[in-house]
Amino acid sequence: MSSHDTASDDGGKPWRFLSNHTQVLLCIARDPEVRLRDIAPIVGITERAAQRILADLIKSGHVESTRVGRRNRYTVNRDVTMRHPAQHDHEIGELLDLLTVTRPPATSD
Repeated sequence: MSSHDTASDDGGKPWRFLSNHTQVLLCIARDPEVRLRDIAPIVGITERAAQRILADLIKSGHVESTRVGRRNRYTVNRDVTMRHPAQHDHEIGELLDLLTVTRPPATSD
């Protein structure tokens, strides 16, 4: 188990704070021209699973896909609300802003 995984009480299976759907969405937000075959290893899922998740995100209106030559370009619809009732009054853009905060470089005194 890597240092980033945390064992839960259910037999040591790692759990994470963000779902695979959120991880795929973050990949797309960071690079709108990212390929599914590049998303899969970043998220730690198969390419087929990445395809299914992308299809979910497109169907829900969180992402749009446009064909540009031989590639796809993705657009995240930042004003679409989150799906869980506890966060339904928040837009997905708020989450993306929170998770993509850039920190100023550390200074050495």
